[in-house]
Amino acid sequence: MTTPSLDLELDLLKDAVSMALDYANKLGTTAAEVAISKQQGLSVSTRLKEVETVEFNKDGALGITLFRDGCKGSSSTSDLSPEAIKLAVKAADDIARFTSSDPNNGLAESELMATEFPDLELYHPQDISAEQLTELAARSEEAALNVDSRITNSDGASANAHTGLKVYGNSHGFLNGFSSSRYSLSCVVIGESNGNMQRDYDYTISRNFHELLSAEEVGQKASEKTLGRLDSRKIATTELPVLLAPDIATGLMGHLVSAISGSSLYRKSSFLLDSIDTQIFPDWFSIEEQPHLKGALASAIYDSEGVATQDRSIIKDGVLSTYLLTSYSARKLGLKNTGHAGGIYNWTLSHTGQTFDELVKQMGTGVIVTEVMGQGVNAVTGDYSRGAAGFYVENGVILYPVEEFTIAGNLKDMFQNIVAVSSDRDLRSSIRTGGILLSDMKIAGN
Repeated sequence: MTTPSLDLELDLLKDAVSMALDYANKLGTTAAEVAISKQQGLSVSTRLKEVETVEFNKDGALGITLFRDGCKGSSSTSDLSPEAIKLAVKAADDIARFTSSDPNNGLAESELMATEFPDLELYHPQDISAEQLTELAARSEEAALNVDSRITNSDGASANAHTGLKVYGNSHGFLNGFSSSRYSLSCVVIGESNGNMQRDYDYTISRNFHELLSAEEVGQKASEKTLGRLDSRKIATTELPVLLAPDIATGLMGHLVSAISGSSLYRKSSFLLDSIDTQIFPDWFSIEEQPHLKGALASAIYDSEGVATQDRSIIKDGVLSTYLLTSYSARKLGLKNTGHAGGIYNWTLSHTGQTFDELVKQMGTGVIVTEVMGQGVNAVTGDYSRGAAGFYVENGVILYPVEEFTIAGNLKDMFQNIVAVSSDRDLRSSIRTGGILLSDMKIAGN
């Protein structure tokens, strides 16, 4: 859904893109692509229900990349006047004349460009004031602080409303734009028990303001998570099953994204080199990419090179079906562009039917991981070692919170050792998954 004023603004941005492309053509360049993004938003943060910051932002820029016989030049400008656009195009051309030629440079192939543009319902405008956002943040804090006397402090709440416009065009004749919106609310609180302090948070995010969780629910969940961490204990060094909470499971799959991305592959810095048609997960496991889900956070008709996105199997029956390739990485590897310039689009993991609570019971004795820390992942070898916190489980029952331990393994083994995925998916990111149960990991504690 768009409004007349928004349509007019989109037309003006398209005119600016067309102007840049026309000028690049007059300079005799081989090809060119131009993107404009404009965002505006309002962010309010509170602490103990008092306003800490109110930020309004409105910015945008035009970026142009042009090619001259395999040489590439890029520049940008936030001034969209005809003179400034010409100067930016000229600057990109000057840069291209001094760069080395690379036969893999250039636009994505013209036959891959998107030609149909259905409405994915990414734009839900909401007239909202700083006062309303302040009230939301304060209400979430108030609800959090009223849950239990052990919640002794707030580390703040934040409410945000942002909208944006994006237009992309290239010298294939592709020119399209769209608008989007995003709203969020988060709350962080501190709890104390027996001199031990812990903090945790919760958040809600949506393209539609009316689909956010209530402020009270966000605050209550933040407090419940914080209370659950109080009186944490240490754990002995051992080897146990590990159940990753959904947001931690998302991070685990993020390592798969990096490993099968073209830039990692052509640099030979991935532990999944030459792994197409190789079984890297259990045979029941699959990941489907669904770029056209209406209203989803990672939906798109085309990627940042204008290539049409499409539903595809990333993992099918445990087997890696595709890499994630841009025009450059595809040429570098001698493979076909998959339309992944700019990232991934709504990965949905298969599940094994159980809820997260049922996986806790199925695990028997093990550890639930609700937080990981540190950067201990080697993308080349797949070695994985992260600081962690969570809960110790015995006979399917959570006994107590645990902290200051390390979980370690190798990502290849971890992928193979997935026993189950819960059905209650977290939909707040581009990777939509429930909790992931691993058969075993090394746990370094006391």
